[in-house]
Amino acid sequence: MKFLSIALLLATTTACLAQEPEVAKAVPVTTRDITTQLEIFLDQQLFGPGKIDGRPGEFVGKALKRYQRAHGLPETGVLDANIPIDSVYPVYTFYTFKDEDLKFVGPSPTKPEEQCKLKYLPYASLLDFATERYHCAPEFLAKINKGVNLEALKPGDQIRVPNVEPFVIEDLPKQGFLPEKPEYKNRVIQIHRNEKLLDVMDGDALLATVPITPGIMGGGAKETPAGSWKILGIATSPTFRWDKGVLEEGKRTENFYNLPAGPRNPVGVLWIGLNKPGIGIHGTSNPQTIGRAQSHGCMRVANWDVVRISKLITKGMTVIIE
Repeated sequence: MKFLSIALLLATTTACLAQEPEVAKAVPVTTRDITTQLEIFLDQQLFGPGKIDGRPGEFVGKALKRYQRAHGLPETGVLDANIPIDSVYPVYTFYTFKDEDLKFVGPSPTKPEEQCKLKYLPYASLLDFATERYHCAPEFLAKINKGVNLEALKPGDQIRVPNVEPFVIEDLPKQGFLPEKPEYKNRVIQIHRNEKLLDVMDGDALLATVPITPGIMGGGAKETPAGSWKILGIATSPTFRWDKGVLEEGKRTENFYNLPAGPRNPVGVLWIGLNKPGIGIHGTSNPQTIGRAQSHGCMRVANWDVVRISKLITKGMTVIIE
């Protein structure tokens, strides 16, 4: 069959998984899982399908169409011979937890009055660490690691993971600002609020697309503001001033909490500030909700995506919000 629609991928994937042989734990799994293979391929090409979960869905289809647009292909949203997903091989690999990983795991309260007492906002568990590192949903890890207690992971344990380029948090720059890249200043970020997508453009060339969570349309202070803006700076490992007045009404108050940096900081691991006070493109403390929730006016992006996007942009670039 020449064409395989996204809607048909689930049935094909189920069949592939059902036929998957048992393998030695140290040997990467190479049996083809088409849905996951497509998600990983798009993720590798920086046309983000959202969290990898082995299911065809809204953002897989959107990412596929954006990939097709970028490569001069008909935007069918249909997987065909022009999409070289076989370059993803093997589909799965393994990760062995290290003692050093525990530096990024610890108490992870959700209330700001408790978060502000910490020096760092870490992952809640090694499972939380692994799902972000490998861009996936915890339910997906459970599915491909049957019989493994993912809630009791420890250094030395090995789990099966999708074969993406991992988000290596230990390699993130320390707190500060990324240097300017003058050669990127003519690039443009386009925010499509209705589609919940962020595009990076270089002239007519589409370089990357990732899912976002924008603010509430028509939500007043919670609405992501339409218009043309400029990037004032790109901050790594940001702290966050949690102010209910700002979040709810756009008004700064004296009732606030200063939250430390960390992957579970509300703005994640990176902040792209715009010349609109309080508005930016940033990471998230909850990547599972990207594209499936609403923000307080900013544009949330999965940490693994916002870090990769930051390598394509610079201070002074234009951001167009539609």
